Amino acid sequence: MLIDGCGRQIDYLRLSVTDRCDLRCAYCMPPEFDDFEISDQWMNFNEIVRICRIFIDLGVSRVRLTGGEPLVRARIVDLVHGIGQLPGLYDLSLSTNGTRLQEFAPKLQTSGVQRLNVSLDTLSPHRFLTLTRRDALHNVLAGLEVARKSGFRLIKINMVWLPEFNGDELDAMIKYCMERNFVLRLIENMPMGDAARQLGSSSLQPLISELRERFHLVDQIVAGAGPARYLATPDQSFSVGFITPMSQHFCEACNRVRVSVTGTLHLCLGQNHRLELLPMLRGGSTDQEIALQIREAVMQKPLSHEFQTNPKKIVRIMASTGG
Repeated sequence: MLIDGCGRQIDYLRLSVTDRCDLRCAYCMPPEFDDFEISDQWMNFNEIVRICRIFIDLGVSRVRLTGGEPLVRARIVDLVHGIGQLPGLYDLSLSTNGTRLQEFAPKLQTSGVQRLNVSLDTLSPHRFLTLTRRDALHNVLAGLEVARKSGFRLIKINMVWLPEFNGDELDAMIKYCMERNFVLRLIENMPMGDAARQLGSSSLQPLISELRERFHLVDQIVAGAGPARYLATPDQSFSVGFITPMSQHFCEACNRVRVSVTGTLHLCLGQNHRLELLPMLRGGSTDQEIALQIREAVMQKPLSHEFQTNPKKIVRIMASTGG
């Protein structure tokens, strides 16, 4: 097992396959941002599969592919197939903005992706354009319909909770998810940079109480390794999760690390601890030597973030870090 210095078992790897994205969501990427990595500095497919294999050998059983937008990376289905064949991998999932699901959903499912997380903060075309700076809501909704019919074990809809922007759409989003058997997840905005801080962060705690009472929700466990806490209707026909990094952080149970497309191992979104893996991958290090460095780095994984006590400490472009 891979254990950190606080005694937490790390069994979940979030792996970015690109820092590029075809949207420009306001809480993720500043409108003027163009500081993308040179593709020569990206891990190639063999290096990505190798890193996954090393982490799996260390006890990681769940891998989530992220970006940027992972579906903009050329030959992504080949990469998914390569990772999906690794012995010891229990769960392979993918986070996407949904714009390319019409083309890729069936191929992803047959290549080994079991679950999808799809970012969808609004059902309004005008608001979608305002938030993402792209007129692409129709592509996302059409892609979700294809994904729904493609046989994934689970599809989760991630809605960043911005009450002044999308607060009046909650009922519509609940109805949308109920009708399609999607799990809705509401997420508190994290102050990862100036753009995200300007949008503000609102506690989900009052809303959790309200929805629990309105729909007679009960506690539920939903497949996945992330930090969401779930409630469901008594007949289990609808589930809603809440990710609350601000109002009720989940650091004591953190079981994940991130690797960026450039091979940087990030131990915590709210701290700067990291390990550069690419020089080892390209410098002749053996798997055992890399695994040892990972074990030593994970021992330095901090106890918690400081988003509330020191909100300006960390400035990240999430597309570059890995979502």
